[in-house]
Amino acid sequence: MADTTEQAATKAETSFADLGLSEPLLKVLAEVGYEAPTPIQAKTIPALLEGRDLIGQAQTGTGKTAAFALPMLQRLDPKLAEVQALVLAPTRELAIQVAEAFHVYSRYIGDRGRIGVLPVYGGQPIDRQQQRLQRGVHVVVGTPGRIMDHLRRGTLRLDKIRHVAIDEADEMLKMGFLEDVEWILAQAPEERQIALFSATLPPEIRRVASRHLRNPVMIEIERRTLTVPETEQRYLNVHGPQKLEALTRILETESATAVLVFTRMKTGAAELADHLNGRGYSAEALHGDMNQAQRETVLRRLRSGQVEIVVATDVAARGLDVERISHVVNYDMPHDVESYVHRIGRTGRAGRTGVAILFVAPRERRMLQDIERFTKQRIEPMRMPTQADVAARRMAMFKESLRKTLKEEDLELYLTLVEELAEEEGLDMAEVAAAAARLARGDKPLEMEIEPEPQQVAAPQGGMVRLFLSAGRRNGVRPADIVGAVANEAGVPGKSIGAIDIYDNFTFVEVPEEYRDQVLDRMSRATIRGRPVEARIARPEGPGSPERPDRPSQGFRPPRGGPDRRPPGAPRRGDGWRR
Repeated sequence: MADTTEQAATKAETSFADLGLSEPLLKVLAEVGYEAPTPIQAKTIPALLEGRDLIGQAQTGTGKTAAFALPMLQRLDPKLAEVQALVLAPTRELAIQVAEAFHVYSRYIGDRGRIGVLPVYGGQPIDRQQQRLQRGVHVVVGTPGRIMDHLRRGTLRLDKIRHVAIDEADEMLKMGFLEDVEWILAQAPEERQIALFSATLPPEIRRVASRHLRNPVMIEIERRTLTVPETEQRYLNVHGPQKLEALTRILETESATAVLVFTRMKTGAAELADHLNGRGYSAEALHGDMNQAQRETVLRRLRSGQVEIVVATDVAARGLDVERISHVVNYDMPHDVESYVHRIGRTGRAGRTGVAILFVAPRERRMLQDIERFTKQRIEPMRMPTQADVAARRMAMFKESLRKTLKEEDLELYLTLVEELAEEEGLDMAEVAAAAARLARGDKPLEMEIEPEPQQVAAPQGGMVRLFLSAGRRNGVRPADIVGAVANEAGVPGKSIGAIDIYDNFTFVEVPEEYRDQVLDRMSRATIRGRPVEARIARPEGPGSPERPDRPSQGFRPPRGGPDRRPPGAPRRGDGWRR
């Protein structure tokens, strides 16, 4: 049935360019963060580009979708608005996932920038699918039942089909779809290429392959169960905009010595490292654009404790072995399950324990299940650390530092100072000690300041509009800076400026509606405290949006004894000042 079995391991230096992919595909792969092909991709793509039929035996989550989608897209004719490629999937969820991958990969193919891709499955109105087919598509991805329905109605024709992929054939067998698959293949032209993928190859699937595939090349990826028994694995359900806040809270509450954070893209690694540094952490990026000397410098700083957090891409972290790493955070879901195992293997090394945390968006649940099946280990759910959790952790750590100081330091001079101050001011020594502790904390409060909900942010007064400025307390911004910038740069009378709310990384300011466009235009070219700022209309859009800042500051309070203009029910912390 097959002429060869490719056993050679994929070389680490193999790139997507080495596989013969076109420039439009290489461009999009770089954009979405695919830095190197997985074993199934490295072995499958060249064979499919040569036009060979193929049987790929590999587990779910090993990168199979890209393995067949990329060659299909490269060999399609974008100018021919006919169905040229068909992908059969056992479930609605997989059909949607594969169709989305085709949409992404086809971004730069064809004059209009996209190949027409249509997912078809039961549960969706068939007339909507019919209308889309009538307008013309290049790729159809669907479940066997709905594909058969369209074929019988005559709304889908396979006479121009050149490529067919059968994904998860063993699941098709379990669900009783194998006869349907054979019926569909019988409707396709004789001259077409078929790629069949399955985690296992029972006799029924081998019979289908022998009847419909012509002299196929056999690609077999070694079936391994990779486990990391010394690593505690957890996952957190979190949307993209919430990731940075979630990571910050985890860093605040976990007992970590050093943390390795994985992102998919090089730009994402650099940006996240910058964000973490802005929040007071010592973080550095590690990615494929860095030369070997730069990478070694980052690792040396991590080993010595000069850096707490390294944000890395998969390729940059290959072979990384640093004993201090206690936690691995999968900030972005890996492209395949083997990458996940490789990532979390960076902790819990040499018999030590480690913690691996995976961020999972709602649409990534399937990949979570694939990882659990592949590793044969359950990944336990975790909840987002609360503000109370953060405060409790800060207090515990501060108490521990005080205990250590009490045991190890000579405090006689400081005790005399506290006694004298208490006597001079008529204070209890505990009060003086509390003041000293507050002074020692500096600008790091024990409590996690409460983030206002959108409904708690006072609506602008009549005739005013709330603007968002991308500079805040961490940039040294004061109310006077905001008033000066808006008044001097944008020409708004100072007395017309309304409430000013300054947060760690952002600021809200209210200006008269009549000055809105003028302020937005001129502030886009202005600087505050030497920093260029972005100005836009502030519209609260839910957790994690830029208009809901990370950590509110005290805002601009009226003088002591002045009127309290807080809106009813709003918290005191983070109040603004209405002029």
